[in-house]
Amino acid sequence: MSPVLGPDGALPTGDEKHSAVQAMFDRVAPSYERMNKVISLGLDRRWRREAVDALALGRGSLVVDLACGTGDLCRDLTDRGLRAVGVDYSAGMLAAAHTVSPLVQGDAALLPFPDRSVDGVICGFALRNFVSLPAVFAEIARVLRPGGRFVAVDAAVPERRIMRIGNAVWFRGAVPVLGRLLARDGEAYAYLPRSTAYLPGPDVLLGTLHAAGFGGAARRTFTGGSVQMISGTRV
Repeated sequence: MSPVLGPDGALPTGDEKHSAVQAMFDRVAPSYERMNKVISLGLDRRWRREAVDALALGRGSLVVDLACGTGDLCRDLTDRGLRAVGVDYSAGMLAAAHTVSPLVQGDAALLPFPDRSVDGVICGFALRNFVSLPAVFAEIARVLRPGGRFVAVDAAVPERRIMRIGNAVWFRGAVPVLGRLLARDGEAYAYLPRSTAYLPGPDVLLGTLHAAGFGGAARRTFTGGSVQMISGTRV
């Protein structure tokens, strides 16, 4: 099993991160959907619903599900009458996907779409897995038409102390144990909670989105601040 964490528990960076994370998701793909429901205590469906609502796009709009994994968001999008295309760099995830939407293996920093060709881009719990957020945001801006929408949901560290403690106990304590027992991959599920360290603070995150060409950049939190949603409109 190829490790995603260094010998001292260090998170990978650069090209090493890209290859290690890709291998990890290939490995956990068969149990990924089930584990998402366990880790989120079943709240993942609500978070996806909020993200699709935030797109605020009409029926028939073309939306890219970036880092689509096994296709949960693709299914939510098509249920709303939107046209979804899933993109993920993990072949294992695409092979395990359950969706009627077309799927493409590709890199978030080099999307296989022409300029200004899509109405929306949505991303569920993957921002922290990208090597360079500025590069990914710039690429999303390239493929979106003016007025197109970008929405991403990801983990966050709660501001309130009591919620921060509870978040740490669950995600850093219980989740790796559950990953070891249910998915037989405690290392992958130790990486996933710790990977929130890749994400910059809210001001920097929104500033990066604005710098990439998005107006009205906004952030909301859910579940006591343990989940965040960022959004913006392509200018």
